[in-house]
Amino acid sequence: MTASANSNEKTVQFVERLRTEAATPDAPVNTDAPTKETQIIAIYGKGGIGKSFTLANLSYMMAQQGKKVLLIGCDPKSDTTSLLFGGRACPTIIETSSKKKLAGEAVAIGDVCFKRDGVYAMELGGPEVGRGCGGRGIIHGFELLEKLGFHEWGFDYVLLDFLGDVVCGGFGLPIARDMCQKVIVVASNDLQSLYVANNVCSAVEYFRKLGGNVGVAGMVINRDDGTGEAANFAQQVGIPVLSTIPANEDIRRKSASYEIIGRPDSVWGPMFAELAENVATSEPMRPKPMSQEELLGLFAAAAVGRDVVLEPATQFDMCGKTDTTKPTLEVVYDEV
Repeated sequence: MTASANSNEKTVQFVERLRTEAATPDAPVNTDAPTKETQIIAIYGKGGIGKSFTLANLSYMMAQQGKKVLLIGCDPKSDTTSLLFGGRACPTIIETSSKKKLAGEAVAIGDVCFKRDGVYAMELGGPEVGRGCGGRGIIHGFELLEKLGFHEWGFDYVLLDFLGDVVCGGFGLPIARDMCQKVIVVASNDLQSLYVANNVCSAVEYFRKLGGNVGVAGMVINRDDGTGEAANFAQQVGIPVLSTIPANEDIRRKSASYEIIGRPDSVWGPMFAELAENVATSEPMRPKPMSQEELLGLFAAAAVGRDVVLEPATQFDMCGKTDTTKPTLEVVYDEV
């Protein structure tokens, strides 16, 4: 058999396996009693707000305190573990699963989970750009984790790093399916990050009304410049501030060079030690999401355009010629 024919046969076999998998119904939610009391915490926040930075240092500090911690990156960018591993990218579950299936092999823990100084970490990953749904990729990743024994693992903490800009589909999975006990939001003193935090609170409240049990344990304010909008937001929605990380050049520089600052001997160690304690003891709360107007009210009118007046457009504005009112949307042919 030629190399080309062999490649075509493998492609056909791979397509058939994909069709078989697509026809298989999703497994039911695991309802067995947990073998160990594990805190599963989902962290949400606007893209680029510092979730991965916060989680890498938090998980490292927890491990140094003697806790067994698993960090799972659930962002298609797959950048959650980059700081933890000094800038190195670890193989993602979705990418590894695809390669293993093509080769007819099973995925093992050592293929997707890696560790450093007591912190265990993995990345779910996502599809190639334009070739699939990121949310569906998250669901597929968790299905594989369940097959690998996720509900039997003996961790003290499992930290899930989720993209907060989207809280639907797979990205809202921990909230919608009670896969975690509590949610933590990371935000700063800017409207967009607080808008995302408010959306997450709204999602939590929505599923609580449907009988869900997930609550918001609090907020981490990152790159705090002292203006106070994030702290004011937390107070108004009824959640505590777990930590305030300042906008500091030393932190920025060390983070950019993939240096862990959440070490017991670091100048920033006490800050992350306090965060670890607050995360461990915080209770999941039912938030009170703000309306859009209330959210804008946290900022000065000039900063968010609250003093702008909406001026209705006219037909003349749209057509640029004589304003002619037509009674319906029917096609009207001009007389010759």
